[in-house]
Amino acid sequence: MIRYECDKCGAPLHANDPRRFIVKIEVYAAAGHIELDPEQTVDADAALKEVIEQLARANPDEVEDQTYRCLRFDLCDACRRQLLARPLG
Repeated sequence: MIRYECDKCGAPLHANDPRRFIVKIEVYAAAGHIELDPEQTVDADAALKEVIEQLARANPDEVEDQTYRCLRFDLCDACRRQLLARPLG
């Protein structure tokens, strides 16, 4: 049996409880427009090799945090109201 509790205050919740709310937060990199300079010469193979080497040395969780992260929380009604009143704390 799956037990639910509010991820903020710890109050017990039930699977079909109308006072149980699911909050999903997505954080991702804002992809901006890339300006290409036709006069700038770039060695694409060297640039790609550099990126691959940097990724091989990097912490996978940090790389993911820099690009995309999805979080999911169960909240009781009181904590839901607090979140909606001040979403960024």
